[in-house]
Amino acid sequence: MSSVTQAPATIPGAKGHSDGAGAFVPVQTRSERLRSYDPSDFEAPVGREVNWKHTPVARLERLFADAAGDAGAVSLVVSGPLAAGSLEIGATPRGEVFVPEDRSAAVAWSRSAEALYISVPVEAEFDEPIVIEAVGGGADLVAHSHVVIEASRHSRATVVLRHVGAAQFAQNVEIIVREGAHLEIVTVQRWDDEAVHAASHQARVERDATLRHIVVSFGGGVVRVNPSVELAGTGSRAELFGLSYSDAGQHLESQVYLHHKGAETSGDVLYKGALQGAGARSVWIGDVLIGPDAVGTDSYEANRNLVLTDGARAESIPNLEIETGDIRGAGHASATGRFDDEQLFYLQARGISEDEARRLVVLGFLSEIVQKIGVPELEVELFAAIEEELAQVVVR
Repeated sequence: MSSVTQAPATIPGAKGHSDGAGAFVPVQTRSERLRSYDPSDFEAPVGREVNWKHTPVARLERLFADAAGDAGAVSLVVSGPLAAGSLEIGATPRGEVFVPEDRSAAVAWSRSAEALYISVPVEAEFDEPIVIEAVGGGADLVAHSHVVIEASRHSRATVVLRHVGAAQFAQNVEIIVREGAHLEIVTVQRWDDEAVHAASHQARVERDATLRHIVVSFGGGVVRVNPSVELAGTGSRAELFGLSYSDAGQHLESQVYLHHKGAETSGDVLYKGALQGAGARSVWIGDVLIGPDAVGTDSYEANRNLVLTDGARAESIPNLEIETGDIRGAGHASATGRFDDEQLFYLQARGISEDEARRLVVLGFLSEIVQKIGVPELEVELFAAIEEELAQVVVR
């Protein structure tokens, strides 16, 4: 499979003017980007491209090389109520939804001869989560992976992707939510400090179906998880949540794309991040497209960041594109700042020490996302991880 859905422009990330003058303008909207299964259709990023300009591309350089991965770089272990299958390139439903939109994703596609396949049967309901654990075998080892998760009609399931150890890891996750299904995907990045992880998640949600997608990024040197969701069917819904905690030298990034395509669709996007330490950085870009046929749409996206120390930086860029006037509502919000002095004063006035008050504020800020996960043991683990992060430095 090597078809190109949009012809590449002469200049990376650019397209021609409609006046035919031969000049080029940058591709600005997510929907206009080049998509192809062939890595050679993408030039290696240099950091000036619209989708890479906030990313330390030099640290991801090995993921752009169209070369085979290293043996034992990342092992995938599946546990829970379902066994995993596999899909070769060309075997359905692999490629039904997923088309790479950057070079690392295209390399991961072509270099993953066998995709891991999780298929939830029709009308099946599982209370126990299906867990896919990716264990990195070494910081200098390169790995590629493609995972297909399909929730059949009127099924209900939770899939948790856990990432530990260290590796240079390019990962694709293809998500298909059939009619009336309810699927929750939780991807947790608790890598070692040396790990580099670039992940592309692409999903399609059909009629009256719901996808809850949650990104939790704590570990890793560079972690970039980009979810792209198409609400294709009438009455489909997506809830996209994210939580990140960036330490000194860490780069944690998510570029979110929510495409309202069907009628009466609804979307809720909320990402929260905390940052501490010199060089700690987070990047969040949220793109929402309400298409011409998406009448009756209700959509909202928000990003909130709490900067705990000097030397940390959060970038937040919400974008909203509306192609029909017949909607219920649409909006976006972004805020980045330090502690709310009134909150601290309130707690200290009730006999709570300053350090404990700051700890409670951070926990309260981040707990909103943790409590949306719905997997009790994972929620307990993440609250403990937040406490560990807070214990590393005195918050000022």
